[in-house]
Amino acid sequence: MASENFDPARLDPDGPQHLAASVKILIAGGFGVGKTTMVSSISEIAPLRTEELITEVSTGVDDLSGVESKSTTTVALDFGRITIDRDLVLYLFGTPGQDRFWFLWDELSRGALGAVVLADTRRLGNSFAAVDFFERRGLPFMVGVNCFEGAPRYTEDEVRDALDLDPSTPVMLCDARERESAKNVLLTLVQHLIELAGREPVTT
Repeated sequence: MASENFDPARLDPDGPQHLAASVKILIAGGFGVGKTTMVSSISEIAPLRTEELITEVSTGVDDLSGVESKSTTTVALDFGRITIDRDLVLYLFGTPGQDRFWFLWDELSRGALGAVVLADTRRLGNSFAAVDFFERRGLPFMVGVNCFEGAPRYTEDEVRDALDLDPSTPVMLCDARERESAKNVLLTLVQHLIELAGREPVTT
């Protein structure tokens, strides 16, 4: 994936003409947090989805607490693309959320430059595994708190403390169903990656 050779300097609008940088981003998190919804809401192409119906086979295996009405699940990945500007194209890979599909995460993370960990305040503890996954691999990430209707409302700092995140890790409230909200999450991640690379953040 071209993101392995990504140079933040290529985002300079006043720099020399060049091809758009292609960056691989993961959309991760626990089961039912809105990963498929986010990829679908923001992708400029018809998203690739590998959803299957939840059947009796998952009984006793998958934890559906808090998302009992969910009838489908991602079994491999979601894929979408969004062009941020003439210099930057993001390729989005949504990870499966159920524990039995976690073996796919290592493969999906190859070549990724960063990740969004979606969180649900009704089941915030389900985010620890994703946070730990990226921290252990040294892959930069941010947390997007998907604000479900009726879910408890917390501030970004409260979520950061609850997940024991590094103070520099961005946390942002969002609505995965809304394109602009999802786009703002991705822009925040891109700015975070640029700051980690020692460059000034881009403005949009």
